[in-house]
Amino acid sequence: MKVAIVYGTIEGQTGKVARFVSQHLKAKGHEVRMFDAKDHSVDIDISDAEKVILAGSVHERRHPEDFEVYLMAQRDALNAKESLLLSVSLSAAFKAGREEAQDYVTELSMRTGVDPTQVALVAGAVRSRKYDYFSSMVLRHVVLRDRPSIPADGTHEFTDWDQLRDAVDTFVGAAA
Repeated sequence: MKVAIVYGTIEGQTGKVARFVSQHLKAKGHEVRMFDAKDHSVDIDISDAEKVILAGSVHERRHPEDFEVYLMAQRDALNAKESLLLSVSLSAAFKAGREEAQDYVTELSMRTGVDPTQVALVAGAVRSRKYDYFSSMVLRHVVLRDRPSIPADGTHEFTDWDQLRDAVDTFVGAAA
């Protein structure tokens, strides 16, 4: 099966998710093409893809601008294909945040007009070393509020790789 993966990442976790999905599908015998929505030097052509996987990170309730612009520009083509949206956020990492994570997907669909066939809420990661003071305080007091504390000087990955693999296998089928 021909699968196109279009992703938008800010800190790199969604890029890692997209590469993981690509490698997994290739190992299953699928033909995979992967596109970074912010790479404007490449024509993101999904016309021959049988299924499309869209992966976008969430920051401040929004998926990356380049990712959303791509979805708006290709709305009709995307809505004509079976698609899986992998919405990657910290909210998805916590039971109490799952409803909020689903809200991000609803808001994305309202802004872009893209209605994915399936959605998977994927837990993201924290890369504390990359954050300035303001970002660190927002992370601690707004995003993580009553949730487990994260070391101030490191990376903590919440992504459940087995759950992600299962969601992708369900979407494309277990074998090519």
